[in-house]
Parts: sequence; structure tokens; C-alpha cells
Amino acid sequence: MIMAGAEAIIESLKKEDVEVVFGYPGGAVLTLYDALYKANYNHVLTKHEQGAVHAADGYARATGKVGVCIVTSGPGATNLVTGIATAYMDSIPLVAITGQVAVSLIGRDSFQEADICGITTPVTKHNYLVKKVEELPRIMKEAFYIARTGRPGPVVIDIAKDVFAATLDYQYPETVRLRGYHPLFEGEPKAINQVIEEMKVAKKPLIFIGGGVNLADSAQVLRDLVNHTGFPVITTLMGLGSLPSDHPLNFGMVGMHGTYAANMATTECDLLLGIGVRFDDRVTGLINDFVSKAKVVHFDIDPAEINKNVLAEIRVVGDLRWSLPSLHQSTVSAKFDWKGQVELWVEKILKWQKEKPMTYEQNSEEIMPQSVILKVNELTKGEAIIVTDVGQHQMWIAQYFSFKEPRSLLTSGGLGTMGYGLPAALGAQTGCPHKNVFLFVGDGGIMMNCQELATAANYNLPVKILIFNNQVLGMVAQWQRMFYGGRYSHSRLKGHTDFVKLAEAMGVTGMRISKPSELEEILKAVIAVPGPVVVDIPIPETENVLPMVPPGARLDQMVMGGG
Repeated sequence: MIMAGAEAIIESLKKEDVEVVFGYPGGAVLTLYDALYKANYNHVLTKHEQGAVHAADGYARATGKVGVCIVTSGPGATNLVTGIATAYMDSIPLVAITGQVAVSLIGRDSFQEADICGITTPVTKHNYLVKKVEELPRIMKEAFYIARTGRPGPVVIDIAKDVFAATLDYQYPETVRLRGYHPLFEGEPKAINQVIEEMKVAKKPLIFIGGGVNLADSAQVLRDLVNHTGFPVITTLMGLGSLPSDHPLNFGMVGMHGTYAANMATTECDLLLGIGVRFDDRVTGLINDFVSKAKVVHFDIDPAEINKNVLAEIRVVGDLRWSLPSLHQSTVSAKFDWKGQVELWVEKILKWQKEKPMTYEQNSEEIMPQSVILKVNELTKGEAIIVTDVGQHQMWIAQYFSFKEPRSLLTSGGLGTMGYGLPAALGAQTGCPHKNVFLFVGDGGIMMNCQELATAANYNLPVKILIFNNQVLGMVAQWQRMFYGGRYSHSRLKGHTDFVKLAEAMGVTGMRISKPSELEEILKAVIAVPGPVVVDIPIPETENVLPMVPPGARLDQMVMGGG
């Protein structure tokens, strides 16, 4: 079928089952946007290109589908870089379509020209510069295949302006053949057998789950494995939701702001089953003393992650959709008394949990952020998509919200991107229109992409936006308080922003909770509003996220909080 390049892109999106794209038009992509108009294609216009890429990211995390964004050349494309890097660090499937100047102008420092392929090479799985219209169908097919297979990640397709108008005989490929890219699904069965033998002799085993379990949609088989073996579980920030937070064997998040029980269990275990984890520095603490008493088993789809940070005695390389069912079936076939083997170990971890639970100081005069989180959890029964920005509120959510399902927490883990939360929440709400979406954000982070409040209003996306307003850059100020002698160098925000007025100026309902006694009543009213709502919630300036493992310390050297 003869069609223009722009039409071929839209047809390819349809064949990849892309239901919505996020974007912002500009000169180099006007022909593509004209084709979107004629096709009446579902497009969400954000107020900034960074908003578009974060929204596509949030959509991908919430739905499990590939997120797609479209922007113009030059500054439009470079405004995606932070969002692309965010997706890359957290292994989120994304296809970013960028316009480029005409073929004859490439390399001449032309108006709105930027080498986006060169710029994004370190933070993409792959990228393309398209200068021939005939290449479009193949490249579109390959881009989606690369983004979603193996370890997921972002792909950039940079398309010269004149390619959109050029014509081709369109045929979409049925298969993909890429030399050098053969993502591994099944690994070596003998590796599973080795793991089983170690599990049989372990006295203090520990299952350590990461974001890979959520990405592989393998939460149910993980739950079956935990229930069958009775092994205790700890999780990374990105692994939250894989196992219900209130599961009796889930001892919470490990690492810098992890629970006492999780950190102590990691220190004392003799077998650590790391499943879909990267062993990030925020998890390990002092790397030389991390799980020094344990044999480490690492399950990962990406062989480059094995032994990168922590030496693994047994490596199980392959898709968790293969390795987790294989491991579970092998434990069933072994007919071993798994639960009886570890009862004393679980009792010890339970003792740690009871000795030093997650707690905070109650305050009848000031609104405590933890109480807000607990109240939202109570009112939603934990059945909401929770999106965070980055900072103190992000860690309080990890510590106090009770997650029930996978893909129910959306947060920038690896890159720690402030400004991620609001557009990601809009993307999640777009992909999951029948779910309640709550955004928790600080008064610093909300300002980084606050223009997307207008996007929420324009599309009536009913995201509930709770701003923890302590008038400081919370986590920065906490570190300055704890490690820099209380010298608050440029971390105080001075509190001149009226977030209720800001919301109303953007067409969003604004509310404020002024005292603890108002909390439940106003939150119920917020939930009842059919559209987006911003809630300004003042919290104490000096409230810290505790427990905390100081930088350079071991996991058992925690600074504890308490009430």
C-alpha cells in the first residue's frame, strides 16, 4: 500500500497495539502531527517535552505496555534526555520518536538541529536515525521489539523531516532479525538444580526481590514460591508490590531507609536469593560487608548485572518468566520440608521486627507525613496506584504504605528524578482510567513540572496530588542536618508558593489540610472529587526519614527513629 512516511508511522503504532501517545509538536514533526489529526489518533498534549516522556514512562509502568512519546527536533528532543535516562535506569519499555532536520541539513548546525542519537546513546538500549522512508516499517518493528524484549528499556527513533512526507510501498514486517541481539529467555536448568541443593542445606535463607519481578509480571509465581518454602522475604524499592506488604513473610524494604528486620536479616542470612535485583548501592550499604555470611544466588535476565556489584556463587541467567516457575516447580518436586527447616530463622526475624518496628512520633498539633500515608492506605484499602516524586516522601511511602499488587508503585528508583511524579501519574491514569491514582510529592519536586497540572485539567485526569509542604528540599535538608552540621545551604524554599492558588490557576481543584483533625474528612472529600485535586499539606520542617544507614556504614549500623 502506497502511503507517506507519517502515515506509515501511525499504521505501525496501530500494529504494535499502541493505544495512546504523549507528545508536543514542533516544526520538524508537523507532517506527522497532521497525519495524527487526520487519523484521529489518541494523543495527549503535555505542556513540556519532559512531561511527555515521563507520562509515557508512567503509562508503561502501570500497564506493562510500551510507552510512546513524540517530540520535535533540537530542544524538543534534548528535553527528553532526563526522562529517557530515568526509563533506562529502571528498565522501562519506551519508544521515543523525535523529529530531525531534513536530510540535506543534517550535520550543518541547522536551526533546531541536535544529534539526539549521539546524546542518548549511553541511556538507550538502541537508537536510530532514519534518512530513508523505506526503512521506517523495519525500524518501527525493531524498535518495539528491542524495547519490550530481554531487559526492557528505551529506544529512540530520530526521523528526518523530509522522511515524513516521502512515500513508500508500506508492508509491516512479521518478524525481526537482528544480528547480535538475541535476548535470552531460558537459561541452564542445571543452575536451578544447584540453587535447590543450596536451599536444602541453608539454615537462614532469604529471598530478595527487585523490580525485575514486577517487570516480568511474575509476582504470582513468586508468591507461590514464598508460600511453599516459607522463606522470609525482603525487597528493594522497585520490588514493592510483588509480594503484599502485609504478607507474614514480607519483612519490608532493605537498604539505606529499610526496616530494621530486613537489614538485620540481610546481615545474618546464610543464603541470599536475589531475584531481579541490581544490588544497588542504596541497598547494600558498605559493599565489602554486604551479606558477608551468605552464599549469593543471582537471578537476572541481563548477564551484565551478574557480579557487577556483588559476587554471586550461583548465577541464573534468563527471563524470570522461565527461572521463577522452574525454581518453584523444583521445590515442589523436591518434596523437602522447606518450612520446617527455617521456622527458627523466621522467628528470629519476627523478633527483630517486634523489637524495632517502623514507627514515628505522633503529634496532635502538626500533621505528620506518615499519618497521611497511613490514612490514604486505610481509605483506599491499599488498592490504588501510588506515584511518587523523589525525596523524603518517596521513602515514607516505601516504609508505610501497604502495597497489595504489582505495578502499584511508580517511582524513579535508579536515577532519582525530581519532577518525575506528576507527569508519570498522568500517564498512569491515562493507561488505567478506572483506578485511583495518588501522587505524593514534595513542595520542591512539584515545581519542576508543575505545568502538567494544566494537562491534568485539560484531560480531566482525576489524579489526587498530595503535596508534603515542609518549605525545604526535604532530603537535602535532612542530609545537611545529619552530616553537614545543620548548614542549610540553599535548601530552604521560603514558602511563598500558594499551591491551592497554583492549582486553581491551572484549572485544578485545590484544597489545604491545616491540622491533624481535618485529615480524614478532607481526604474523603478529595477522593470524592471526580477530577484532579491538589492538596497542600504542611508538615514539620525537621522531620527525618528514619531508620537510616549513614553513607559508608554497614546495614546493621542504622540510625533509628521512634516514637
